[in-house]
Amino acid sequence: MLCTTIQLWPQPTGSVSLSTTAVPVRADLFQLQVLDFTSQPVLEHLQNAFDIFRQELSFTEEQLRGFDEWYKVVVRVRINGSGDPRMRLDTDESYALSVQPEVGSVGTMAVYIIANSFCGARHALETLTQLIWLDPYAGSLLMLEAATIQDAPRFRYRGLMIDTVHNYFPVEELLRTIDAMATCKLNTFHWHATGAQAFSIMFNSVPQLAKFNAYGNTTIYTPDDVRTIARYARFRGIRVILEINVPAQIGQAWDWGPDLGLGELAYCSNLEPWYLYCDEPPCGQLNPRNDHIYNILERLFLEVTQLTGVDDLYHIGGDGMSDRCWTKYFNDTEPMDLWVNFTRKTLQSLQKVKGNLPKLTLIWSSQLCEKIKTDLKEYLNYIGLQARNVAWNENFVRGLRTVLSNEDVWDLNSGMGSWHEDSEGAPYNSWQKIYEYRPWASSSLGLLEGGEATVWSATLGSGGLEQRVWPRAAALAERLWSDRPEGATRPVQARLDVYRSRLNTRYNVKAEPIWSMWCSHNTYTCL
Repeated sequence: MLCTTIQLWPQPTGSVSLSTTAVPVRADLFQLQVLDFTSQPVLEHLQNAFDIFRQELSFTEEQLRGFDEWYKVVVRVRINGSGDPRMRLDTDESYALSVQPEVGSVGTMAVYIIANSFCGARHALETLTQLIWLDPYAGSLLMLEAATIQDAPRFRYRGLMIDTVHNYFPVEELLRTIDAMATCKLNTFHWHATGAQAFSIMFNSVPQLAKFNAYGNTTIYTPDDVRTIARYARFRGIRVILEINVPAQIGQAWDWGPDLGLGELAYCSNLEPWYLYCDEPPCGQLNPRNDHIYNILERLFLEVTQLTGVDDLYHIGGDGMSDRCWTKYFNDTEPMDLWVNFTRKTLQSLQKVKGNLPKLTLIWSSQLCEKIKTDLKEYLNYIGLQARNVAWNENFVRGLRTVLSNEDVWDLNSGMGSWHEDSEGAPYNSWQKIYEYRPWASSSLGLLEGGEATVWSATLGSGGLEQRVWPRAAALAERLWSDRPEGATRPVQARLDVYRSRLNTRYNVKAEPIWSMWCSHNTYTCL
């Protein structure tokens, strides 16, 4: 920490000055002072974030044995901007951090954080955490004696998508994933929770969806689970986006309409052979001409907003739509026209939730992209595409707001095989491949909001999530935060190794090694 180059991850985008000396500190001797009143919600979030910060620095008395006296550290935070602590599309995440001895007070260090939002201040606390380490030989936490850092992200959307449709992950695993996301300043937990195989969340507003299409009572997330995860994430500067995937890939979740006198809500759920009507079994596609659908969606969107606290950003899926299914039941209208009308009515349902359209509603990129520019142009400023294959989509996304998640590069389950017996395996996406991918440097990718790694769980289950995701997701995090033109050089690899060791020792996240343990102990030899 004292003798090598900067060890922060992600690397800051502004100026950085770090001392080469350190002082002994202890978690319980850190104090928080908030300069100027901001808002009660921000104060509460700051106190919670500071408590988390101190917990992350806590070690046993046996480990902290080396000094009779430790420095007291006063952390002074000033937030000049928003009184809303939530991560939002317009949140200013920049911050300035300085560390120095307290003038006129021997044995005291002063930390100053200036930010324009709670999220910016939380990022500064994360950076401060990385300026502190446990020295096992000295038997103490050490903190750099002086530092100044100016920092702000390159992209405002920096996400990780976890799929709980194919396989279930316990809440504890999702919380550890959020812990790790916070360490590298990812800000969006995209929860792909509804799909063909399972509707994995029990919504009180429409409980039939999970009852008709879930694996069992022990693999359903309750509303309390969602609240817990969203609150946990919010204190770490992360928003939770619950994707309600419509109109296709719905399985049997909507097959209860006739029983309640609502008519057919969906078609094609039991048609064979399945591969003629969907990408994966079981099939199923909503009935776009049943107006009860849009009333139900309005109830779902309202509950999603109440559970997550996110009301400016939604995801409505839009993946895997089958022309054949709708043609079978509506041969008087082109399927694409049905889809356009369905999307328009779905956006109207979203609008009713708050009285105005969300700032951004995401859909997976598809053949609908061109129709957005023509038939849905009144919504052009409010719709965003999540682009899964840039080579195919580059012409389609031009002029459209885009979140990039090219699965040829940023899918973290790629290379682990497919459940389809006759399908060819995709290549593994190494951290180097993820880190070096910068398509915006040479291509026109529309109005790029940011990017996202995806974890499709068809061949991934409980107990394997952490190793599959980390530290590769951190490579994407630095790319989206710093976007330095450098490639995956050896110095970058050494920094990533230090970051990985923090995940393992400080957060108990079982991140995969990126080289031999011998290299971790002999960095310069390996370099």
